[in-house]
Amino acid sequence: MLSKTLQKALNEQIQKEFYSSYLYLSMAAYTESMNLPGFAHWLKLQQKEEMGHAMQLYKYINERGGRVELLAIDQPTSEFKSPTALFEEVLKHEQSITESINKLYEKALKENDYATQVMLQSFISEQVEEEATASEILETLKMAGEKGQALLMLDRQLARRGMN
Repeated sequence: MLSKTLQKALNEQIQKEFYSSYLYLSMAAYTESMNLPGFAHWLKLQQKEEMGHAMQLYKYINERGGRVELLAIDQPTSEFKSPTALFEEVLKHEQSITESINKLYEKALKENDYATQVMLQSFISEQVEEEATASEILETLKMAGEKGQALLMLDRQLARRGMN
């Protein structure tokens, strides 16, 4: 059985994961409006991953005899100055999710909730990958610039996500 403290924290993490999903979908809409379908493809896959994370937590709470409480989701921003600014936001957002998951893990440690610690391990590992990927794309954008062939090549590269 989950403690009330961990149940509350996991429900808050579900909210953050749903917000992440909503944010990435908003970002995809923005990049589609800029005629960058590869960026939009990458962001839509990210959106699906975040939705999956929320549902993984949802299932976990139920499996542990807790109660899922869906909290309100804020409206994400829909305007970005540029693709670079968008990926700066992606990296910043992923860093905030990492911090949130780390705090959840700390609560599970404090409460000696070993099952929650084990469940969170996959989230912790994935956040390392998420931050590295966002950082790599951001640095590529900074080197390539936001106009011309380099941007189009990156757009095509991002379109291949999930095809490997």
